[in-house]
Amino acid sequence: MRGLLPTDPDANLDLHWAARALELALRADYRTSPNPMVGAVVLDRTGHLAGEGYHRQAGQPHAEQEALEMAGDKAEGGTLFVNLEPCAHLHRTPSCAEAIVLAGVKRVVISMSDPDARVRGAGIAKLREGGIETLLGVHEDRARRLNEFYVKHRQTGRPFVSAKFAMSLDGKIATRTGESRWITSEEARLHGHRLRHIHDAIVVGVNTVISDDPELTARLEGDNVRQPLRVILDSQLRTRMSAKAVGPNTLIATTRAGRMGAAEVLRLSAADDGRVALEPLLDELGKRGILSVLVEGGSEVHASFFAHGLVDKVHAYIAPRLIGGREALGPLGGAGVERLTEAVSLRELDATRLGTDLLITGYVDVHRDS
Repeated sequence: MRGLLPTDPDANLDLHWAARALELALRADYRTSPNPMVGAVVLDRTGHLAGEGYHRQAGQPHAEQEALEMAGDKAEGGTLFVNLEPCAHLHRTPSCAEAIVLAGVKRVVISMSDPDARVRGAGIAKLREGGIETLLGVHEDRARRLNEFYVKHRQTGRPFVSAKFAMSLDGKIATRTGESRWITSEEARLHGHRLRHIHDAIVVGVNTVISDDPELTARLEGDNVRQPLRVILDSQLRTRMSAKAVGPNTLIATTRAGRMGAAEVLRLSAADDGRVALEPLLDELGKRGILSVLVEGGSEVHASFFAHGLVDKVHAYIAPRLIGGREALGPLGGAGVERLTEAVSLRELDATRLGTDLLITGYVDVHRDS
């Protein structure tokens, strides 16, 4: 954590209210995409809570504006806490940095700077030009993790890629006959639908569509469930028009020209193996404001994403079952690696019980052993 010294008498207070801003930001539950999740808290000049708010979804007031409106005149001479650098550019809503200056706020505590090129440091500069004391870096790691989809997109132009698969304890995603429903428990499947809700797009291969005919939707309770863009990798346009996943919210990535009913057909270049080239696909999704992609397979699709170094995070559901079989598929197909030093390593592992199953998550380590 930058900016706070252990001897700073306000350190604990800053930590508390900066954490509150992060809690508020999370209430958006990813509905702000393609914008970040932001929460804000305003204390009056005596240190008492005067206002708070969060950005609810794209096009609605920003967190700072909600908090300042609730605080009213009490914001003057007070402190504002926010998990992301206030914007300094005009868009559908006024500049937050300008609104903070006009409100007479004396001090602003910011968790992290904004990686968006339109903001990056400009918001902080605007505040300081207005005579506001600024502190940057309180709970920075937590803030980056909260908006990791947004950060990856703004830094690279591509979406954050999560790979998700369910397998038996002996590493099988289906039996030798191809049966895969259901390896995991209902609790694990429900969590999988939660992953679909938080991601902007879901990617599967055409073989999965042909064999399983999945809907590829987030089936959760409530009225505010997000439905991801369904992306089907289908180099030869073999998807059936009657497939459940084919509809207005579907993009079929292919190497051929053609039509597919209400679904959009996107023609892309072919990779060396004749399949859809994944890098151009991610570039195109990034241009469309897709911040995150959930790759659900099958095994060849997963293998291709890993082989090209395109996966950021892994979600592996492991059921306490043993399937066996030389011909039963594992989560990663392809040629695989020849040496263990070439294997993909994960860091920051986390294990969670979901019913009878175990969910292991981890971030792909970009530093390979030599």
